[in-house]
Amino acid sequence: MASKVVHFEIHGKDGKKLQQFYSSLFGWKVDANNPMEYGMVAAEQGGIGGGITKSPAAMVTFYVAVKDLAAALKQAEKLGGKTVMKPAEVPGGPTIAQFSDPEGNVIGLLLDGTM
Repeated sequence: MASKVVHFEIHGKDGKKLQQFYSSLFGWKVDANNPMEYGMVAAEQGGIGGGITKSPAAMVTFYVAVKDLAAALKQAEKLGGKTVMKPAEVPGGPTIAQFSDPEGNVIGLLLDGTM
């Protein structure tokens, strides 16, 4: 079975403005009531959830659920990618990692079963 896309992130310099933009544009319910003001977007039927947050640079990425983060990073490197973030546990959340593909796109990995 192929790995599934399970989460997306939208980053920008003004996280609150982006949260309001996407909420108004798509009718997404954004909950940023947390210390990091990370705007969680609930998954709708047939879709995936995600997050909208403040970051020094604009970026959109998606997360793919895998059974072994280290093995997935190793395979990405073997295919010409580079590890951007080693496996790390998000406080109160999933265990994630990130790599860049050969063109520099950042893709997230999420340990299957931790979200």
